[in-house]
Amino acid sequence: MTEEIIIAGFGGQGVLMMGKIIAYAGIMQNYEVSWMPSYGPEMRGGTANVTVIVSDERISSPILNEYDTAIILNQPSLDKFEKTVKPGGILIYDPNGILRHPERKDISIYKIPATEEAAKLGLTKIFNMMVLGGFLKIKPILSVESVIKGIEKSLPKRHHKLIPQNKEAILKGMEIIKLV
Repeated sequence: MTEEIIIAGFGGQGVLMMGKIIAYAGIMQNYEVSWMPSYGPEMRGGTANVTVIVSDERISSPILNEYDTAIILNQPSLDKFEKTVKPGGILIYDPNGILRHPERKDISIYKIPATEEAAKLGLTKIFNMMVLGGFLKIKPILSVESVIKGIEKSLPKRHHKLIPQNKEAILKGMEIIKLV
């Protein structure tokens, strides 16, 4: 099993954090992992993406041109990465702020209204965990327990009180993701 993932959106949406949590969870399950972030100098508001590879075999290179799964959180990222999903692959996107929806017919496209749902629940800071939950529902390559341990490893101790809300958001994301 090898899963090659690109997660992309605006800085501040938790793109890099999602990738880091996937990587930590993969390590906890004894997988080989690669985590390679890319972001501009703008930090919040600029574009950010991260390539994550989770595999039961050695990873030869962290640099990819095509992905099994693309998780997209804004229009510029959709425009850039939709074409990089391998035929038969998966594209997951949050429709908030998306003007042109994905159009490919040779991939599976899933919509997850995480921004909207997080606002309803008052959990806007962890909408990215809903997106991560949606991914785990579609591609159960990691256990929720390992992902929670990955969150513990990623968050500073002072934020560990938020772990139950993160778990709630992951489970909610598993409920709300839909095939387009």
